[in-house]
Amino acid sequence: MQTRARTKTLAELGLTIPGGAETRITGLSVDSRDVKEGHLFAALPGTNLHGGEFIQYALRMKAGAILTDREGADIAADVLTGDVPVVIAEDPRETLAFTAALWFEAQPEVQVAVTGTNGKTSVASFTRQLWTEMGAAAVSVGTTGVEGAYTARLHHTTPEPITLHRVLAEAADEGVTHVAMEASSHGLAQKRVDGVRLRAAGFTNLSQDHLDYHADFEEYFAAKAGLFDRVLPEDGTAVINLDDAYGPRMAEIAEDRGQDLLTIGRTSEAMLQILGQRYDATGQELRFEWAGRIHQIRMGLIGGFQAENALVAAGLCIGTGADPQEVFDTLPMLETVRGRMQFAARRDNQAAVFVDYAHTPDALATALKAIRPHVLGRLIVVFGAGGDRDTAKRPMMGRAAMDHADVIFVTDDNPRSEDPDLIRREIIGGIPSGEYTEVGDRAEAILRAVDALGPGDTLLIAGKGHETGQEIGDTILPFDDVEQASVAVAALDGKGL
Repeated sequence: MQTRARTKTLAELGLTIPGGAETRITGLSVDSRDVKEGHLFAALPGTNLHGGEFIQYALRMKAGAILTDREGADIAADVLTGDVPVVIAEDPRETLAFTAALWFEAQPEVQVAVTGTNGKTSVASFTRQLWTEMGAAAVSVGTTGVEGAYTARLHHTTPEPITLHRVLAEAADEGVTHVAMEASSHGLAQKRVDGVRLRAAGFTNLSQDHLDYHADFEEYFAAKAGLFDRVLPEDGTAVINLDDAYGPRMAEIAEDRGQDLLTIGRTSEAMLQILGQRYDATGQELRFEWAGRIHQIRMGLIGGFQAENALVAAGLCIGTGADPQEVFDTLPMLETVRGRMQFAARRDNQAAVFVDYAHTPDALATALKAIRPHVLGRLIVVFGAGGDRDTAKRPMMGRAAMDHADVIFVTDDNPRSEDPDLIRREIIGGIPSGEYTEVGDRAEAILRAVDALGPGDTLLIAGKGHETGQEIGDTILPFDDVEQASVAVAALDGKGL
């Protein structure tokens, strides 16, 4: 795809350096193994290793120029002989983002981004669905890849800038006019979204997650806030969920930037105000107010929090020019995102099984509380915690399960390089006075939980959602929670496969 762009000089890419501004660049790379002759190689600071270590390999591949910071230049001082221009930037990640935007040039006309601990994937998908139903050629970009009028696989929720801008240019070439993307805290902290021309941005909520990457919660908030205080332009629209404790603070940041503010929530201060919800086995009715007029609709979405996600999506559509009434008329057509409160199977006794991506304490508590109004009998949960990630959240997840579920199965969830027995022990540390069943094998845990379902009961399998693999050591084994639930129900109810 990079061949779509002609060669550009460093100056045309916004990189003016003495004696090197006219150097012609043939492409962009952040991995020295991808460098082709004439590429600009971006040697970026990393968590464990600085990209400056790989400048020597990029030069062997005949890189045309190097982008790095002072540390990277010092690391590679022995091989930087002056034959190849070196752009030294104070923030090379931000510089790369804007360089990628200039290289690929094309972006869809209407673009929005959403950030928050939970709900990003649903909001991005819902926004795409609403636009599509209203006749726009739209895609969503995030955890589940690029979906909609153009499709592509991604390795990260928020791709690095070269991949992101390549995808946006490809989508524009395919006629896509509207994009809704997820903006993760990693992506925002690493300036991956900078250079994307946004019309609006949304905020869902903030709770404990990724503290293995961010130094503390305040740094985590600051990363999310970057969407509004840095990436979204001053003439953009900020769609903020005021129900979250951090919503008012995020709204204040947006107002200080001069952005138009569109708020949602149950508080009377919200512009899109939720007035009431009524639940049934397959969805909910939602009553809300906009501009002094009350609306009532039914959506086939499980979980009270989905009303907030749907209204953030509606706000993003309205904030980018869609007619409010047309948006509201389209809300009943929304379908759940794979792995987000997804119906997986139903037993002969009518007990239901759902799968959700909830993998943080707040997300697990929120999911269990949200599904409770749909349940007539007991609420059963199967969950674990990932290895090589924030360990502090493990007992908190155990406590969330104890507080909000009737029956608990603790199992494995991507243990990676850690001892899965230890991970489960740490989770169980948060269930000191509760009853639980510990089953390390996730398939067996799901089978036993499905077997425990009585009439009116509901099972929530939490943690992996849309994922189709289980990470054990360096190996990813095929594993799909929805598939495992279906297999368990078929086996127990004698339906065969």
